[in-house]
Amino acid sequence: MPCSVIVGAFWGDEGKGKIISYLALKDNLDFCVRTGSVNAAHTVWYEGKKFALHMVPAAFINPKTRLLIAAGANVDVKTFFDEVALTQINKKIIGIDQNASIIEQKHADQDKASAVNKGIGTTGRGVGPALEERVRRTAKLAKDIPELKAFLADEVAEVNDGLDAGKSVLLEGTQGFLLSLFLGGGYPYVTGRDTGASAIASEAGVGPTRVDDVIIVYKSFMTRVGAGPLPGEITKEEALKRGWFEVAAGTGRDRRSAPFDFDLAKKTAKINGATQGAMTKLDCIYPTCKGARKYSDLPKEAKEFIKEVETRTGVPIVFIGTGPDALDLIDRRT
Repeated sequence: MPCSVIVGAFWGDEGKGKIISYLALKDNLDFCVRTGSVNAAHTVWYEGKKFALHMVPAAFINPKTRLLIAAGANVDVKTFFDEVALTQINKKIIGIDQNASIIEQKHADQDKASAVNKGIGTTGRGVGPALEERVRRTAKLAKDIPELKAFLADEVAEVNDGLDAGKSVLLEGTQGFLLSLFLGGGYPYVTGRDTGASAIASEAGVGPTRVDDVIIVYKSFMTRVGAGPLPGEITKEEALKRGWFEVAAGTGRDRRSAPFDFDLAKKTAKINGATQGAMTKLDCIYPTCKGARKYSDLPKEAKEFIKEVETRTGVPIVFIGTGPDALDLIDRRT
């Protein structure tokens, strides 16, 4: 790789967890660093089990991968411990940077009571108020929480030393680029941070010249939760008819749906400097693709769609998801 960034192309829900879990197994990742916070869940299906993770990196299915939570992340302590138990990972393989900030119960209470939550439709998990406190430099950090002592790490040093030693590193972005506070558009219907590839690297303490690939993750149709613009939005009834209706893994909220937007796909690829692309849920648009593991097995119309995405975005689609499991994927790198 050796250092790659995973970034969502649209409003989240693109299937980043699937791509990360596949790479964890296929490329035997040395490090996976999760950025962001608990307002985004990454779904991993493996060996018939479903995991919706808000804190633990999606690469957990490889027991040899060092899992880290970035210095720029916001940690919900209860969620962290719940997911460590859920995934049954060896506690020695996961660490939290000592300078990651903490989401407290008061932040969730403030979030749920705020006008912003009611108007924009945040997750209510306290991320916005916690970020406000961090900006004011009054937030608690991971090193201030006694029960996290056994998990404290210097994530920034570990990752950069790993890169010096030629180790493979995946930086796990959360949410989608179009929710970026600064660059996404549709303000104020955005999240409380930048969600672009450069910000993901910054949260993890990785300089831009150390990043080898930016993998932008598309879904074959677009979805978003909460309020805000969604070009080409269709009704819930139409989404159900097309097989596009989804419920958010993290909050249980209905996802709104719209057809794939080539112009937005091109824009997000350009701003993020994408070098590779992934397309998930191709089987939702072309059902005969389900479970395919070879590009040659795809029907003509599916190949034409992938080719059009590549032509109009300028990004090669090297990963194609054809089902929910981590290994239901076509890898075109070889």
